[in-house]
Amino acid sequence: LFTLPVRGSEGLYMVNGPPSFTESTAFQRDSGKNCKAVAFSKDGSLFAWCNGEKVNIVNVTNAELLCSFDLPKAVCLEFSPKNNVLATWQAYTTAKDGTAGVPNLQLHDVKTGKCLKSFIQKKMQNWCPCWADDESICARNVNNEVHFFENNNFNTITNKLHLQKVNDFVLSPGAQPTKVAVYVLGSKGAPSFVRLYQYPNFNGPQSALANKSFFKADKVTMLWNKKATAVLVIASTEVDKTGASYYGEQTLHYIATNGESAVVQLPKNGPIYDVVWNPNSVEFCAVYGFMPAKATVFNLKCDPVFDFGTGPRNAAYYSPHGHILVLAGFGNLRGQMEVWDVKNYKLISKPVASDSTYFAWCPDGEHIVTATCAPRLRVNNGYKIWHYTGSLLHSYEVPSNEEMWQVFWQPFLDGVFPAKAVKYQAVPSELPSAEPKPAQAYRPPALRNKPVTSSKLHEDEPPQNMKPPGSSDKPLSKTALKNQRKHEAKKAAKQEAKADANQEPAQSSASQNAPRSTVPAVTSGDPEVDKKIKNLKKKLKAIEQLKEQAAAGKQLEKNQLEKIQKETALLQELEDLELGL
Repeated sequence: LFTLPVRGSEGLYMVNGPPSFTESTAFQRDSGKNCKAVAFSKDGSLFAWCNGEKVNIVNVTNAELLCSFDLPKAVCLEFSPKNNVLATWQAYTTAKDGTAGVPNLQLHDVKTGKCLKSFIQKKMQNWCPCWADDESICARNVNNEVHFFENNNFNTITNKLHLQKVNDFVLSPGAQPTKVAVYVLGSKGAPSFVRLYQYPNFNGPQSALANKSFFKADKVTMLWNKKATAVLVIASTEVDKTGASYYGEQTLHYIATNGESAVVQLPKNGPIYDVVWNPNSVEFCAVYGFMPAKATVFNLKCDPVFDFGTGPRNAAYYSPHGHILVLAGFGNLRGQMEVWDVKNYKLISKPVASDSTYFAWCPDGEHIVTATCAPRLRVNNGYKIWHYTGSLLHSYEVPSNEEMWQVFWQPFLDGVFPAKAVKYQAVPSELPSAEPKPAQAYRPPALRNKPVTSSKLHEDEPPQNMKPPGSSDKPLSKTALKNQRKHEAKKAAKQEAKADANQEPAQSSASQNAPRSTVPAVTSGDPEVDKKIKNLKKKLKAIEQLKEQAAAGKQLEKNQLEKIQKETALLQELEDLELGL
């Protein structure tokens, strides 16, 4: 049984996960309104929180208090991967006389409660030191260089990674050897770059595993895959100089530890909203482009594998086992979710979680929590628990005068929950379906009694498998893709032309004085008659062109003159056919 901590103005308490959804009796509710920070250990066995007086650590299974620290102002907490150290951070303050303040980042031994080391860490951003998964290495960015400590001995800096200005770094997940991705911001015309190193080989650019430089980058996000074989880099500029976007400009780069690197070509212009690795480490999904946004899965060659078409979405979430992908539109979008079976690329369900500010997969790979939290939204705060098949299993809304600030799943180590086969049939639920009523579009009074005509601002593109039939692994080459797109574009253009021909009022090609020319095309319902009318109009159009040629002084052939003489008879025949409709 797993739990969800809920933190808000009603205090801090634990809710039991599916199937009961009751408040946990093992954990005593902390009713104070000053709970600023909470954290689980990586394996979910320990839980820490600060209630405005103390930082407490409890054992989750029996709620036994393990230790308590007198840190009333702590606002950030984090456990090291093996539960040996608890890191706490509070806002940095200088003394009134301007002298340096006291160290505000503290590392505590969880077993003894002793403070191992204190540092001055002024910024809240990237406040927490980063550990390798086995805790053999710990690193932090100090004055634009990365300091490394080994085996939680924080009194000795065992290694330094010094480049001209290390802006950010990320350690690779998983087993040794640990790799480090570092980002250096460009200056004075030099480009920004991301480099990958293997710890502890930091001797100059030659020792780097891979290097990628780019000009358009004020900040970057670096994402390691689970197997630590590659990094995705989202490079962003604060301002889009073309004026096409409020959100600046983003590019997506791929860097592998074997030295390969590439720019991921995204077929639609616009912002990159989200990029996520599949936990299998061989595919990633990007959500990008002006609304309606596109979503595409790419392989390690950065070739598209599956295109989900366009839709109202700005986020993507793989399930912990990587077998399900949720594409969602939160924030300023309506909260529509598309749940996809990744192996077969089939749509499983389309639930809607309106006004959601948070989404998370449960470690079991079956359940999802969506929440509306303050301060992002101050009204209708609460959370919902779903099954990925679209069933709403549990819903809680806080009273109108209260707020909810945070809700999240208790974590578990990989392998605790085995992967299950994907279901398509919605699981039973006691709650009614959460389908919102479709909002009626506003219609002006003049149109209210007339039939509804559908008018869309954008035609959504349908999903499309980018793998050619018969070859399950190899995606299309760029040339083949280009040809395929050309072929599809031609096909679409033909169909459009056909549709236009059917819709446009047919103009009769009779001379100006003939009243027939303004009559719109009407179908008779008899295909034979329609065919005759079409042929007659074609002949009349040809006669019109001949008359223009004659007027321009061109000598006409005998058969062309005979055609012109037939005009009156053809007009009469056309009139008879159309009147007989």
